[in-house]
Amino acid sequence: MSTLIAVIGNCGSGKTALTKKLSEHYKLTSLLEQHAERPFQAKFQSDLKTFALANQIDYLLFRAEQELALRQTGKVGIVDGGLDQDFYVFTRLFHRKGFLDDREYALCERLYRNLRRTLPPPDLLVR
Repeated sequence: MSTLIAVIGNCGSGKTALTKKLSEHYKLTSLLEQHAERPFQAKFQSDLKTFALANQIDYLLFRAEQELALRQTGKVGIVDGGLDQDFYVFTRLFHRKGFLDDREYALCERLYRNLRRTLPPPDLLVR
């Protein structure tokens, strides 16, 4: 089975830079956030309330898909943030700020909990 290392931290704290450096130095498979490629990211930035749910569901599924693909390779991978940070930090933050209502938050939580039931948690957290 593969090993997953998650680099977690505040926005702008250098998670992606550290993930890239460690990935290069130790020849790890990197799993990056890929903001530009996410289909709802730009729309979310221009209309937070309308696109918060679609954006969060996309990120949660994307991060789970990254983990699943890695876990099938037998390699060691490193992720900048990851599924758990996307739920516990960003989904909760968007709920607190009112971008996600209670029902939308509950939907994201159901999705996260079901995804995490099918995938083992990261093997190591670097903060």
